[in-house]
Amino acid sequence: MEVVNTIGRRKAAVARIYMTPGKGEIVINEKPLEAYFTTGVLQYTATQGLIVTNQLGKYDIKVNLDGGGVKGQAEALRLAISRALCEIDNETYRPALKASGLLTRDSRVVERKKPGQPKARKKFQFSKR
Repeated sequence: MEVVNTIGRRKAAVARIYMTPGKGEIVINEKPLEAYFTTGVLQYTATQGLIVTNQLGKYDIKVNLDGGGVKGQAEALRLAISRALCEIDNETYRPALKASGLLTRDSRVVERKKPGQPKARKKFQFSKR
């Protein structure tokens, strides 16, 4: 198997990954996974696709992460890994990933601020007199 290259997005975050068979090393922007995502929740979120398909520790993943916050980046990485697993073996991994909802791109983004309002939906206090 050669290198599998996929992309994942969430909010403003973009994750480009290069997955190869290996010992399970995940390197994000030249840092190990534990150094980049310091909390266990973010580490779990990022590797959820591998956990669902029991492939944790079987692939080396090199990641380029850009934009957004840490949670958006973790979710973008989750989508990219899930897509890469589907590219490797679609019939085996796709049903489990689809049932967990890991193949759907979450399209929710921040609503823009409108003029004449303090925020996107909040209005200034109305005074009748």
